[in-house]
Amino acid sequence: QVQLVESGGGLVQAGGSLRLSCAASGFTFSSYAMGWFRQAPGKERELVAAVRWSGGTTYYADSVKGRFTISRDNAKNTVYLQMINLQPEDTAVYHCAAALDTGYSGRSYYNPQTYRYWGQGTQVTVSS
Repeated sequence: QVQLVESGGGLVQAGGSLRLSCAASGFTFSSYAMGWFRQAPGKERELVAAVRWSGGTTYYADSVKGRFTISRDNAKNTVYLQMINLQPEDTAVYHCAAALDTGYSGRSYYNPQTYRYWGQGTQVTVSS
């Protein structure tokens, strides 16, 4: 069956770094766009970053541009999110998600409803 398993979350001080990983199985990973979403208590789920099937096109929330980098390794069925200069407002549960990459409009990659499969999430907590 389909599985998306996130890892790498934790507690870090402001200004610190973390690298999240999401290992995928049960579907043809290289045919799917992958996204990282986050959800803080009382807030809506929002896209942090997404990468299309080949890794050649990426999308970022304005709030993380220049600090977060998404990448993927299709040989390992894994997507990564490198996060630097973390801030308390980055505190949230981070989920990876997969969307069959049929060539959506750019804005579609920001929409959670575009994504078919979801992981359980990993907690990222940034202390001030």
